[in-house]
Amino acid sequence: MAEITAALVKDLREQTGAGMMDCKAALTETKGDLEAAVDWLRKKGLSKAAKKADRVAAEGLIGISTAPGKGAVVEVNAETDFVARNDHFQGLVKLIADVALSTGGDAEAVRAAKAGNKTVQEAIASAVATIGENMTLRRAASLSVGQGVVGTYMHNSISEGLGKIGVLVALESPGNVEELAALGRLVAMHIAAAAPLAVDSSGLATEVIEREKGVLADKAKASGKPDNVIAKIVESGLKSYYKEVCLLDQPYVHDDKKSVAQALKDAEAKVGGPIKVTGFVRYKIGEGIEKQESDFAAEVAAAAGKS
Repeated sequence: MAEITAALVKDLREQTGAGMMDCKAALTETKGDLEAAVDWLRKKGLSKAAKKADRVAAEGLIGISTAPGKGAVVEVNAETDFVARNDHFQGLVKLIADVALSTGGDAEAVRAAKAGNKTVQEAIASAVATIGENMTLRRAASLSVGQGVVGTYMHNSISEGLGKIGVLVALESPGNVEELAALGRLVAMHIAAAAPLAVDSSGLATEVIEREKGVLADKAKASGKPDNVIAKIVESGLKSYYKEVCLLDQPYVHDDKKSVAQALKDAEAKVGGPIKVTGFVRYKIGEGIEKQESDFAAEVAAAAGKS
């Protein structure tokens, strides 16, 4: 019997896409014979994941899980929107969101965490084998507050905590928790609609600001403005840009005569204390994933040797 080393388990996992514990069980059953272990996994239906792994998974669901003072959001992708209506898949996303709530927002830690007698990654592989589509935990995040609430909103919700756009927003405040929760939902709805990049300008990446400065300066130079005027145009343009991309500077979607910062300030009397936004997360399903477009007629022609 060959020694069942970690390297051997890793080789089997890479070949089949099956979970670590399933690979170890297969090698144990086959006394360390790698080829026999591959067949063992195939017979158990556990190696299907590898055959699906190169397919683009841009559909799926966003999942949110919350507890007092904290919240977690995950994006779990599948190949088709049809799978989002599958009870098994919905249960998987809820399970992963719950695990993210307890482990924190690191996707790798979530994948490695136990969910019952399997890791999350093994649960995903098992779902791939059962449902027959490639699935991935693409990303995960969590927020918490020492005092206050983590508000949530799910757009295009298909079930409690499941939908297409999910938002968390952390509101630090000593005020009334129920009032804060209601406000948190409204602010989360704003974030879902307005898609800010940061809470305020200090949260924007330096390269983002420099790129915007460059665009503004080049436009001003093209119109023949002198350098001292260009500087003022860039400064004014940045303020307008911040109103577009910074949460606190954006016009509040529930009352666009106010900025979000002004709306929060006005809400402090009702809440019973100062309110500070310490962070937010907005996930939209499939955002940034390049979807493959297929030409069915061309594929048929190619298969027939006509192209």
